[in-house]
Amino acid sequence: MSSRPRQDRARSSDEEIQRTRGISPTGAVLALILVLVFLYAVRWALLPFVISAVAAYILTPLIQWLTKRTHVPRIFFVCAVFIALLAVGVTIIILGAAPLIREATATVADLGDTMERLARGALGDRSIEFFGQSMNAQQVAQAAVAGLRNWIDQAGVILTVAGWSVAGLFGTFLTCVLLFFFLKDGPRLARGALWLAPPKHRPTVEFIWYRLDPILKRYFIGVIIVMIYATAAAYVGLGLFLGIRHASFLALVTGLLEMIPVAGPVAAAVLAGLVALHQADNFAAVVAYAIYATALRLSIDQLLGPVVLGQAAQLHPTVIIFCFLSGGLLFGIAGVIMAVPVALALKVSLATLYDEAIPLSVHVRHPEERT
Repeated sequence: MSSRPRQDRARSSDEEIQRTRGISPTGAVLALILVLVFLYAVRWALLPFVISAVAAYILTPLIQWLTKRTHVPRIFFVCAVFIALLAVGVTIIILGAAPLIREATATVADLGDTMERLARGALGDRSIEFFGQSMNAQQVAQAAVAGLRNWIDQAGVILTVAGWSVAGLFGTFLTCVLLFFFLKDGPRLARGALWLAPPKHRPTVEFIWYRLDPILKRYFIGVIIVMIYATAAAYVGLGLFLGIRHASFLALVTGLLEMIPVAGPVAAAVLAGLVALHQADNFAAVVAYAIYATALRLSIDQLLGPVVLGQAAQLHPTVIIFCFLSGGLLFGIAGVIMAVPVALALKVSLATLYDEAIPLSVHVRHPEERT
């Protein structure tokens, strides 16, 4: 008779534990702060993980579709997609990187002659007054090259470039390895991430993801559309109008770097600018390149970008700019890449917790409604 009350007390104790299990609002905020502090501490290691995870997220629907249609084991398409990506990357490097490196080396070697040619095209035989000193085109070029050389020596640019090159090679290899694992085990990793949420809140987290998933896909599709446009527009500008050698490779690099907000377009413009500077016959060619670069940025930032990405994300431009700046300052390029997705995740999470409709033209059903 005495065992029955003891079992009832144990059962009620277990039920009380189940009811109290979970995270309080204060605990959730503290956990989020700890996660952000940890990510900030390891921010230099985030970029390979972010790039490979985003690429796997974009390609996983294709792998799942092929697996469902053909009934072939999933690992076969994982390996096929991974090998295809590696083949494309190696082809780009072999066909484009080697000539571009030679072009960059020649640009550095002939920098003095290039600067003098450009200065003579701008000044002719005239002289200008610079801090009370009269200088002709040759003297301007010599002063510019000497100033650049002193800056390189004092700032240790060569050592910095060498260090970043080694880090880039290691990061590229690590990204390839991570990409394979994300392609292979992406669904299982997603389920593991869901396990991090307390059991009491997992249905809510799962529902938030089901609402967020189509919105993120629309955003990344918009990024791909912008990348394709940037590649085509760069080839038309660099190859057809400016007649720059290696225009196809430069255009492809421009399109790929367009996937990295802010930092990517700047790097592409500098890279193409160095090649255009070396191949320029006169100052008018430099002006033509400046016009091309300005027109390309205006067409993307003011026309295509707001239409495509704005429709996908439905975030105000000031919010997007703030996300880019804060993400870049805190986490570098990885933060810039994830700025808008994190903002979208926050927006969908708040809309779900507040039991409000998502102000997006995406119809999302509850997981239980899906068949």
